[in-house]
Amino acid sequence: MKNPAAPASFPSPPHAPSLYPELDATALTAFATALESGDLSALPPARAAEVQALRAVAVFSRGEVTGACGDLLDAALWRHTGPRPRAAVVMPSPWTGLGWTAYAVQATAFAARGYDVLAYTARGFGRSDGQADFAGPLDVADGRRALDHLLERAAGPVTGIGFLGVSYGAGIGLLTAAHDPRVDAVAALSTWGDLGAVLHENSTRRTAAVHALLRAAERARLSPETERALEDVLAGRDAGGARLWAQRRSPFGHVKEFNRRRLPVLFSHAWHETLFPANQTLRLFDELTGPKRLDLSVGDHVGPESAGLLGLPSTVWTDAHRWFDHHLRDAANGVDGEARVLSEVMWTRALEPADGLPAPGTEVRRLYLTGRGELAGEPEHGWTAGLLCGVDTPVTAADAVVRSGYAEMAGRPKSYPAGEVDAAAASSVTAAWTGPAAEATLRVRGIPRLRVTYRAANSGSTFVAYLLDLAPDGSSRLICHAPFSDLHSPPDSLVSADIDLQATAYDVPRGHRLLLVATARDPFYGDANLPRATLAFTSPEPTPSYVEVPVG
Repeated sequence: MKNPAAPASFPSPPHAPSLYPELDATALTAFATALESGDLSALPPARAAEVQALRAVAVFSRGEVTGACGDLLDAALWRHTGPRPRAAVVMPSPWTGLGWTAYAVQATAFAARGYDVLAYTARGFGRSDGQADFAGPLDVADGRRALDHLLERAAGPVTGIGFLGVSYGAGIGLLTAAHDPRVDAVAALSTWGDLGAVLHENSTRRTAAVHALLRAAERARLSPETERALEDVLAGRDAGGARLWAQRRSPFGHVKEFNRRRLPVLFSHAWHETLFPANQTLRLFDELTGPKRLDLSVGDHVGPESAGLLGLPSTVWTDAHRWFDHHLRDAANGVDGEARVLSEVMWTRALEPADGLPAPGTEVRRLYLTGRGELAGEPEHGWTAGLLCGVDTPVTAADAVVRSGYAEMAGRPKSYPAGEVDAAAASSVTAAWTGPAAEATLRVRGIPRLRVTYRAANSGSTFVAYLLDLAPDGSSRLICHAPFSDLHSPPDSLVSADIDLQATAYDVPRGHRLLLVATARDPFYGDANLPRATLAFTSPEPTPSYVEVPVG
């Protein structure tokens, strides 16, 4: 590879808030340094053995890839010598100044299995030139140039090509594969399918996610178009422009190309993902007709993948290796005969295989909202439940973007203390409806759906719906949620909301109850309500209000 003009050094651990807080930047940098120098003294024994084994079978070098517009991209190459045919993997970096170094351990693992690997830092981040374009045309061109770079340096024939990425790198990988027929398989971990739904969910601005993206890119160089689109979401302006910008960067827009080529795609995602909510990726997964697999895990953005990035055991990374072994090297490892969806159930952590989500045989249980604050089997009309706007509530989507998921992975999901929800409902800060006690474990599997009618005094309105597991002691835990906004109805209108809550695999224990809560304010979202306005929920006879829960 071409030697960089700057002195050879690896990126310093980034100081900006990270979307990947569990990644040990110092350890990954030390690993990458050892790959280049051969000095193993700074590594623990397991990592030292991996470096030593890699250096015995392949050559590691770092340098630059010439990307679009002549911009130089910081990169590293794991290359085998000799004329033997090999498969190859390209790995675009996540949304971090750590760049390709985030993949140092996993790229080495692929190379040790016989792959040639190129990992590179996306434009605008770390030591790479250019401006971050959020998987725009320049990023796609960079991905194709990176593949050219790898193929030009392969010592023998390349028999199969895979793109693998985490988060931002996964989005770039999918979009590159859509534009480059040379790509034979993709592993897209914690990615997006529809970027528009990441920015606006049910017409509601996902402001906390956008703030997190901008904070994590404080030391990056964003393109003016990217910066403007993200800031427009925060300011609540030019929603049409933001949607068009996002559409051009959405793998969902390329479903026909993926299906024409029957491109094998492996996805992984977290149930309580706060950055890229799961439903928009599930929508892409459902539309694909080629070989596909989806691993769904407890946690939040990149939480399930972080352990593997550091070299620790990981179901997701094991599946990624097996996926490429089968689709790029024709390994008869059984991947093609396995269930398409593997769900980690909250909170037993059991791994549950199925051919879809929801699994075949799942029934939908409809529970009607009543004026008595109950979820009942029969509709009730003529009631009103007021909801006060502009007031903080005890129920929120999570305590923090990304980080809340690590507590869940450690077995400490957020619990809403007994009495807080009741007190908030009594003062109209929340509206709440409680179902009957479960006679046996209630296996919620799939996407709960809510239909509700409310009257809004003003022309703009927002509410957030949460489905909770209410324990006998009065405490509750989040199963799933979703926001909804109406931006166009005239004042004092009846608004009908039909929304999908985020997908879930949740076991409600015997004796626990389903609890549906609505709030008009959540710090994760930009709301359209006026302060101290009121939303009045009701249930008209022609269109009763209800929640549908898929039960396995």
